[in-house]
Amino acid sequence: MTNTESIFTFIDQYAEKADLLYLEAIVEACNKWIEASEVPNLTDNVSKEEIRRGIQLAVLKGMKENAQPHHQMTPDSIGILIGHIASKLAGDKENITLLDPAVGTGNLLFSVMNTIDNSVSASAVEIDDLLVRLSAIIAELLEHQVAYLVQDALRPLLIDPVDITISDLPVGYYPDDDNALNYELMAEKGHAFAHHLFIEQSMNHTKPGGYGIFVIPANLFESEQAAKLHPFLKRKAIIRALIQLPATLFKNVAHEKSILILQKPFHESRPMKDVLLAQVPTMSDKKAMARFLQEIDEWAEKG
Repeated sequence: MTNTESIFTFIDQYAEKADLLYLEAIVEACNKWIEASEVPNLTDNVSKEEIRRGIQLAVLKGMKENAQPHHQMTPDSIGILIGHIASKLAGDKENITLLDPAVGTGNLLFSVMNTIDNSVSASAVEIDDLLVRLSAIIAELLEHQVAYLVQDALRPLLIDPVDITISDLPVGYYPDDDNALNYELMAEKGHAFAHHLFIEQSMNHTKPGGYGIFVIPANLFESEQAAKLHPFLKRKAIIRALIQLPATLFKNVAHEKSILILQKPFHESRPMKDVLLAQVPTMSDKKAMARFLQEIDEWAEKG
């Protein structure tokens, strides 16, 4: 049995005998692991990725059993790709700071932190208390430094600007019109798109010269509120890349997504590079993926 399988089996068996919701039982099982009162059977060289994947399998099972539609997890394939991109943009810089304003269970954030893995720390925002407890216990097991805020991420955040903001953007309408009036991307009529406001909030908390890496709806720039988004990005951000994800990752066309990479304007005047427009190949095609990742590496190096 692999370490990942052992971790999942340990948590799953604990959850099955616990008189708790499955997701609550995951938190309790991980606490037992940290206390060393009950532990999975692991080899000595267990990696952070094995730990993340093992717990992720249990979380996915728990989400399916609890049938809570707002509990979504960024797929591994997307998280690992964003981790690769973020690590290349971070380069050799030490003490990289991250922000995930919609962290959920932390799968995207931990994929990125595991990939960068050089004195990286993060701030994370999530309004759902259970998801915060899940994410925080996973961060402790992975020995990642993450500070959590349990709140609506679109309200004022007491967070210092970071080097890289990442987010699998929550898609839909934001119901709090009064708070949305604090944003340039508030809609002229009706509710604003939450995913637009998350982009604005994220770039507000990114350092000049820093990056925002967002999983976006594939039709972001053709949607009904795109007319406000275009001029906002022209003024407040530099579009560095738009990467289309494979259609095979999504159940139907309406759910297709892309990766948008923005850079916050900075004082140094240097010629702007062309926007990278790319399409991720079918991820099972190893040769095509190797070529694609090489293209990403060359783009990031030209930075």
